Amino acid sequence: MHESARGTPLALIEFGNGTVCCLTAPEGLALNQGIIVGDDASPDIGNVLPLQRMPEGTMVCNVELHPGDGGRLARSSGTFCMVVAHTPQGTEIRLPSGKSVYMNDQCRAMIGVVAGAGRTEKPFLKAGTVKKLMRSRGRVWPTTSGQKMISASHPHGGGRHKHAGKPTTVSRNAPPGRKVGMIAARQTGRAKRAVRT
Repeated sequence: MHESARGTPLALIEFGNGTVCCLTAPEGLALNQGIIVGDDASPDIGNVLPLQRMPEGTMVCNVELHPGDGGRLARSSGTFCMVVAHTPQGTEIRLPSGKSVYMNDQCRAMIGVVAGAGRTEKPFLKAGTVKKLMRSRGRVWPTTSGQKMISASHPHGGGRHKHAGKPTTVSRNAPPGRKVGMIAARQTGRAKRAVRT
């Protein structure tokens, strides 16, 4: 399945008791493929089982932060966590960022890498595609800097040269029309070197 504003394909799963849910689909999951959720599941692609049951070196996705929360880690396209070791502190896993953390042994995860890897490498090619993406995510696009506007539209606008023409810092107590640029900035520009005495 595809969901708007989500780059990862979803798998619509129907369990034996009639429950239906959507999960992030791992690479290699096929239509009508059977998956098993539970402690006794084998470490095959798509199966969901606790971290303590997974062999070291297994690539997993949709990992729970706390047992029973439904999965919070490694859910974007092409990402995965790796089970590094089983220790008395818990299961050590390496996150997509490279950081290693110890997780509760009862936290569940899905075997495999999230599908849709390489999605961000495709160029947009035209502005309309970006506009549709930003609309689906509820973002304001395009954004225009105040210097590019006329003086009637923005305090930084106007003039023949592309500079603000006045300080871009503004007081915290300024009225709403003037509150643009760096609001109540402690400092601007490069930090000055400390003078050693």
